Amino acid sequence: MENLKKTPIILDTDPGIDDAVAIAAALFHDRIDVKLMTTVAGNVGLDKTTNNALKLLQFFGKDVPVAQGASKPLVRPAEDSSHIHGESGMDGYEFDVPVQAPLAQHAVEAMRDVILNSPEPITIVPIGPLTNVALLLTLYPNCASNIERIVLMGGSASRGNHTPNAEYNIFADPEAAKIVFNAGLPMVMVGLDVTSQATLTTENVETIRDMNKTGSMLYSLFQHYRGGSLKARGLKMHDLCAIAYLVNPALFESQDCFVDIETVGLYTAGTTVVDISGRLAKPSNVTVCLDIDVPAFREWALEVLHNAI
Repeated sequence: MENLKKTPIILDTDPGIDDAVAIAAALFHDRIDVKLMTTVAGNVGLDKTTNNALKLLQFFGKDVPVAQGASKPLVRPAEDSSHIHGESGMDGYEFDVPVQAPLAQHAVEAMRDVILNSPEPITIVPIGPLTNVALLLTLYPNCASNIERIVLMGGSASRGNHTPNAEYNIFADPEAAKIVFNAGLPMVMVGLDVTSQATLTTENVETIRDMNKTGSMLYSLFQHYRGGSLKARGLKMHDLCAIAYLVNPALFESQDCFVDIETVGLYTAGTTVVDISGRLAKPSNVTVCLDIDVPAFREWALEVLHNAI
Protein backbone atom coordinates (compact mmCIF):
# COMPACT_ATOMS: atom_id res chain seq x y z
CA MET A 1 0.00 0.00 0.00
CA GLU A 2 3.02 2.29 0.31
CA ASN A 3 2.86 3.33 -3.35
CA LEU A 4 -0.69 4.65 -2.81
CA LYS A 5 0.55 7.21 -0.31
CA LYS A 6 -0.59 10.70 -1.20
CA THR A 7 1.92 13.46 -1.88
CA PRO A 8 0.91 16.69 -0.11
CA ILE A 9 1.47 19.65 -2.42
CA ILE A 10 1.09 23.38 -2.72
CA LEU A 11 0.06 24.18 -6.30
CA ASP A 12 1.32 27.63 -7.29
CA THR A 13 -0.45 28.65 -10.48
CA ASP A 14 -1.54 31.35 -12.95
CA PRO A 15 -4.58 29.84 -14.71
CA GLY A 16 -4.36 29.72 -17.85
CA ILE A 17 -5.90 27.02 -20.03
CA ASP A 18 -3.16 24.42 -19.69
CA ASP A 19 -3.09 25.26 -15.97
CA ALA A 20 -6.76 24.24 -15.85
CA VAL A 21 -5.84 20.78 -17.15
CA ALA A 22 -3.03 20.47 -14.61
CA ILE A 23 -5.32 21.60 -11.78
CA ALA A 24 -7.93 18.99 -12.78
CA ALA A 25 -5.28 16.27 -12.83
CA ALA A 26 -3.89 17.29 -9.42
CA LEU A 27 -7.31 17.51 -7.77
CA PHE A 28 -8.58 14.16 -9.02
CA HIS A 29 -5.41 12.06 -8.82
CA ASP A 30 -5.56 9.52 -6.01
CA ARG A 31 -1.90 10.05 -5.09
CA ILE A 32 -1.95 13.85 -4.77
CA ASP A 33 -3.31 15.86 -1.86
CA VAL A 34 -3.60 19.56 -2.78
CA LYS A 35 -3.25 21.37 0.54
CA LEU A 36 -3.28 24.91 -0.90
CA MET A 37 -3.52 26.69 -4.22
CA THR A 38 -1.67 29.95 -4.55
CA THR A 39 -2.00 32.38 -7.42
CA VAL A 40 0.50 34.62 -9.15
CA ALA A 41 0.37 37.12 -12.00
CA GLY A 42 1.49 35.41 -15.17
CA ASN A 43 -0.68 34.23 -18.06
CA VAL A 44 -3.03 37.07 -17.07
CA GLY A 45 -3.12 39.54 -14.16
CA LEU A 46 -3.42 38.43 -10.54
CA ASP A 47 -7.12 39.23 -10.08
CA LYS A 48 -7.93 37.11 -13.13
CA THR A 49 -5.67 34.19 -12.20
CA THR A 50 -7.18 34.15 -8.70
CA ASN A 51 -10.73 34.33 -10.04
CA ASN A 52 -9.94 31.53 -12.47
CA ALA A 53 -8.58 29.31 -9.70
CA LEU A 54 -11.74 29.88 -7.66
CA LYS A 55 -13.95 29.20 -10.70
CA LEU A 56 -12.20 25.90 -11.33
CA LEU A 57 -12.44 24.74 -7.71
CA GLN A 58 -16.16 25.54 -7.67
CA PHE A 59 -16.66 23.73 -10.98
CA PHE A 60 -14.82 20.66 -9.67
CA GLY A 61 -16.61 20.78 -6.31
CA LYS A 62 -13.32 20.75 -4.42
CA ASP A 63 -12.72 22.49 -1.09
CA VAL A 64 -9.14 23.72 -1.33
CA PRO A 65 -8.05 27.08 0.12
CA VAL A 66 -6.81 29.66 -2.39
CA ALA A 67 -4.39 32.43 -1.45
CA GLN A 68 -3.61 35.37 -3.70
CA GLY A 69 0.06 36.09 -4.21
CA ALA A 70 2.33 38.44 -6.12
CA SER A 71 0.72 40.85 -8.58
CA LYS A 72 3.97 41.60 -10.37
CA PRO A 73 7.53 40.28 -10.70
CA LEU A 74 10.16 41.16 -8.10
CA VAL A 75 11.88 43.95 -10.01
CA ARG A 76 10.49 44.25 -13.56
CA PRO A 77 7.16 45.05 -15.21
CA ALA A 78 4.63 42.27 -15.70
CA GLU A 79 4.29 40.74 -19.16
CA ASP A 80 1.32 38.40 -19.57
CA SER A 81 0.39 35.67 -22.06
CA SER A 82 -3.20 36.66 -22.79
CA HIS A 83 -2.37 36.26 -26.49
CA ILE A 84 -2.14 32.51 -25.78
CA HIS A 85 -4.88 32.05 -23.17
CA GLY A 86 -7.39 34.77 -24.06
CA GLU A 87 -8.38 37.96 -22.28
CA SER A 88 -9.73 36.24 -19.16
CA GLY A 89 -7.07 33.53 -19.15
CA MET A 90 -9.78 30.89 -19.61
CA ASP A 91 -11.83 32.09 -22.55
CA GLY A 92 -14.28 29.66 -24.08
CA TYR A 93 -16.42 28.46 -21.16
CA GLU A 94 -19.01 30.29 -19.05
CA PHE A 95 -18.16 29.43 -15.45
CA ASP A 96 -20.45 30.32 -12.56
CA VAL A 97 -19.37 33.26 -10.44
CA PRO A 98 -17.33 31.72 -7.60
CA VAL A 99 -18.82 31.77 -4.11
CA GLN A 100 -15.52 31.03 -2.37
CA ALA A 101 -13.25 33.96 -1.63
CA PRO A 102 -9.47 33.79 -1.40
CA LEU A 103 -7.90 33.67 2.04
CA ALA A 104 -7.28 37.00 3.73
CA GLN A 105 -3.63 35.96 4.01
CA HIS A 106 -1.12 36.68 1.28
CA ALA A 107 -0.06 33.52 -0.54
CA VAL A 108 3.45 33.64 0.93
CA GLU A 109 2.11 33.62 4.50
CA ALA A 110 -0.38 30.88 3.64
CA MET A 111 2.41 28.78 2.11
CA ARG A 112 4.55 29.31 5.20
CA ASP A 113 1.74 28.17 7.52
CA VAL A 114 0.92 25.05 5.50
CA ILE A 115 4.60 24.07 5.30
CA LEU A 116 5.49 24.70 8.94
CA ASN A 117 2.31 23.04 10.26
CA SER A 118 2.50 19.96 8.06
CA PRO A 119 3.44 16.68 9.78
CA GLU A 120 5.26 15.61 6.60
CA PRO A 121 7.32 17.58 4.10
CA ILE A 122 5.41 19.49 1.43
CA THR A 123 6.18 19.42 -2.29
CA ILE A 124 5.78 22.79 -4.03
CA VAL A 125 4.55 22.58 -7.63
CA PRO A 126 4.90 25.94 -9.38
CA ILE A 127 3.37 26.06 -12.87
CA GLY A 128 3.65 29.84 -13.33
CA PRO A 129 6.29 32.51 -12.67
CA LEU A 130 8.31 31.83 -9.52
CA THR A 131 7.64 35.11 -7.69
CA ASN A 132 5.68 33.60 -4.79
CA VAL A 133 8.19 30.81 -4.21
CA ALA A 134 11.14 33.23 -4.26
CA LEU A 135 9.43 35.46 -1.71
CA LEU A 136 8.67 32.45 0.51
CA LEU A 137 12.27 31.23 0.48
CA THR A 138 13.62 34.75 1.07
CA LEU A 139 11.23 35.85 3.82
CA TYR A 140 10.84 32.50 5.59
CA PRO A 141 14.02 30.46 5.04
CA ASN A 142 13.02 28.22 7.98
CA CYS A 143 10.40 26.67 5.67
CA ALA A 144 13.13 24.94 3.65
CA SER A 145 13.53 22.16 6.23
CA ASN A 146 9.94 20.97 5.63
CA ILE A 147 9.91 21.25 1.83
CA GLU A 148 10.33 17.82 0.20
CA ARG A 149 11.24 19.29 -3.19
CA ILE A 150 10.11 21.71 -5.88
CA VAL A 151 8.73 20.26 -9.12
CA LEU A 152 8.27 23.14 -11.52
CA MET A 153 7.09 23.68 -15.06
CA GLY A 154 9.49 26.11 -16.63
CA GLY A 155 12.78 26.64 -18.36
CA SER A 156 14.46 24.85 -21.23
CA ALA A 157 17.74 23.08 -21.90
CA SER A 158 17.47 24.12 -25.54
CA ARG A 159 15.44 27.03 -26.91
CA GLY A 160 12.73 29.30 -25.52
CA ASN A 161 9.10 29.94 -26.37
CA HIS A 162 8.82 33.58 -25.29
CA THR A 163 12.20 34.78 -26.54
CA PRO A 164 14.63 32.71 -28.60
CA ASN A 165 16.31 31.57 -25.38
CA ALA A 166 13.74 31.97 -22.60
CA GLU A 167 10.66 29.98 -21.59
CA TYR A 168 7.79 32.22 -20.45
CA ASN A 169 7.54 31.28 -16.74
CA ILE A 170 11.23 31.95 -16.20
CA PHE A 171 11.30 35.03 -18.45
CA ALA A 172 8.35 36.55 -16.55
CA ASP A 173 10.44 36.85 -13.37
CA PRO A 174 14.05 35.74 -13.87
CA GLU A 175 15.21 37.35 -10.60
CA ALA A 176 12.71 35.16 -8.72
CA ALA A 177 13.78 32.10 -10.69
CA LYS A 178 17.43 32.74 -9.82
CA ILE A 179 16.57 32.81 -6.11
CA VAL A 180 14.61 29.55 -6.33
CA PHE A 181 17.17 27.68 -8.45
CA ASN A 182 19.97 28.71 -6.08
CA ALA A 183 18.08 27.93 -2.86
CA GLY A 184 19.73 24.54 -2.37
CA LEU A 185 16.45 22.59 -2.34
CA PRO A 186 15.84 19.37 -4.27
CA MET A 187 14.35 20.53 -7.57
CA VAL A 188 12.96 19.07 -10.78
CA MET A 189 12.72 21.25 -13.89
CA VAL A 190 10.02 20.07 -16.29
CA GLY A 191 10.75 22.39 -19.19
CA LEU A 192 10.10 22.90 -22.88
CA ASP A 193 12.31 19.96 -23.87
CA VAL A 194 9.47 17.69 -22.75
CA THR A 195 6.42 19.95 -22.51
CA SER A 196 6.59 20.97 -26.18
CA GLN A 197 6.41 17.29 -27.08
CA ALA A 198 3.61 16.53 -24.62
CA THR A 199 0.67 17.22 -26.90
CA LEU A 200 -2.92 16.09 -27.12
CA THR A 201 -4.05 15.09 -30.59
CA THR A 202 -7.40 15.84 -32.21
CA GLU A 203 -8.46 12.28 -31.34
CA ASN A 204 -7.37 12.73 -27.70
CA VAL A 205 -9.28 16.00 -27.42
CA GLU A 206 -12.45 14.45 -28.88
CA THR A 207 -12.14 11.58 -26.41
CA ILE A 208 -11.78 14.07 -23.55
CA ARG A 209 -14.83 16.04 -24.78
CA ASP A 210 -17.10 13.02 -24.44
CA MET A 211 -15.57 11.74 -21.21
CA ASN A 212 -17.38 13.71 -18.49
CA LYS A 213 -18.38 17.22 -17.39
CA THR A 214 -14.72 18.18 -16.93
CA GLY A 215 -13.85 16.93 -20.40
CA SER A 216 -16.63 18.97 -21.97
CA MET A 217 -15.42 22.10 -20.16
CA LEU A 218 -11.79 21.55 -21.16
CA TYR A 219 -12.83 20.94 -24.76
CA SER A 220 -14.51 24.35 -24.78
CA LEU A 221 -11.36 25.97 -23.41
CA PHE A 222 -9.19 24.17 -25.97
CA GLN A 223 -11.07 25.90 -28.80
CA HIS A 224 -9.61 29.20 -27.54
CA TYR A 225 -6.13 27.95 -26.62
CA ARG A 226 -3.31 29.04 -28.86
CA GLY A 227 -0.70 26.79 -27.28
CA GLY A 228 -0.02 24.75 -30.39
CA SER A 229 -2.07 23.73 -33.39
CA LEU A 230 -4.64 21.02 -32.78
CA LYS A 231 -4.86 19.94 -36.41
CA ALA A 232 -1.13 20.04 -37.12
CA ARG A 233 1.00 19.21 -34.10
CA GLY A 234 -1.47 18.94 -31.23
CA LEU A 235 -2.15 21.06 -28.15
CA LYS A 236 0.85 21.47 -25.83
CA MET A 237 0.10 20.42 -22.26
CA HIS A 238 2.99 22.28 -20.61
CA ASP A 239 1.71 22.48 -17.03
CA LEU A 240 0.22 19.00 -16.99
CA CYS A 241 3.75 17.63 -17.35
CA ALA A 242 4.66 18.80 -13.83
CA ILE A 243 1.75 16.77 -12.42
CA ALA A 244 2.73 13.81 -14.60
CA TYR A 245 6.29 13.87 -13.25
CA LEU A 246 5.01 14.03 -9.69
CA VAL A 247 3.13 10.73 -9.95
CA ASN A 248 4.77 9.01 -12.92
CA PRO A 249 8.42 10.05 -13.32
CA ALA A 250 9.06 6.96 -15.45
CA LEU A 251 7.43 8.85 -18.33
CA PHE A 252 10.48 11.10 -18.47
CA GLU A 253 14.19 10.85 -19.18
CA SER A 254 16.08 13.21 -16.91
CA GLN A 255 19.60 14.20 -15.92
CA ASP A 256 21.02 15.94 -12.87
CA CYS A 257 22.65 19.18 -14.03
CA PHE A 258 23.93 22.49 -12.81
CA VAL A 259 21.35 25.12 -13.78
CA ASP A 260 21.43 28.89 -13.31
CA ILE A 261 19.30 31.77 -14.58
CA GLU A 262 20.39 34.73 -16.67
CA THR A 263 18.79 37.94 -15.36
CA VAL A 264 20.42 40.47 -17.71
CA GLY A 265 20.85 40.94 -21.42
CA LEU A 266 18.53 42.28 -24.07
CA TYR A 267 18.22 38.83 -25.63
CA THR A 268 19.27 36.51 -22.81
CA ALA A 269 17.26 37.50 -19.69
CA GLY A 270 15.24 34.53 -18.51
CA THR A 271 17.52 31.93 -20.08
CA THR A 272 17.95 28.74 -18.08
CA VAL A 273 21.64 27.88 -18.45
CA VAL A 274 21.64 24.06 -18.27
CA ASP A 275 25.10 22.53 -18.10
CA ILE A 276 24.29 19.12 -19.58
CA SER A 277 27.92 18.30 -20.39
CA GLY A 278 29.39 19.49 -17.07
CA ARG A 279 31.60 22.08 -18.75
CA LEU A 280 31.26 24.50 -15.83
CA ALA A 281 32.45 21.87 -13.33
CA LYS A 282 29.77 22.98 -10.83
CA PRO A 283 27.76 20.58 -8.68
CA SER A 284 24.33 19.59 -9.98
CA ASN A 285 21.42 21.41 -8.38
CA VAL A 286 18.45 20.42 -10.57
CA THR A 287 17.02 17.25 -12.10
CA VAL A 288 16.27 18.35 -15.68
CA CYS A 289 13.71 16.50 -17.79
CA LEU A 290 15.07 16.06 -21.32
CA ASP A 291 12.71 13.61 -23.03
CA ILE A 292 9.24 12.11 -22.61
CA ASP A 293 7.37 9.02 -23.74
CA VAL A 294 4.64 10.88 -25.64
CA PRO A 295 2.22 7.96 -26.30
CA ALA A 296 2.44 6.91 -22.64
CA PHE A 297 1.91 10.53 -21.53
CA ARG A 298 -1.25 10.80 -23.62
CA GLU A 299 -2.53 7.52 -22.22
CA TRP A 300 -1.81 8.75 -18.68
CA ALA A 301 -3.52 12.11 -19.33
CA LEU A 302 -6.70 10.44 -20.59
CA GLU A 303 -6.68 8.08 -17.64
CA VAL A 304 -6.34 10.81 -15.02
CA LEU A 305 -8.96 13.09 -16.64
CA HIS A 306 -11.33 10.11 -16.76
CA ASN A 307 -11.30 10.21 -12.94
CA ALA A 308 -12.63 13.80 -12.87
CA ILE A 309 -16.31 14.66 -12.53
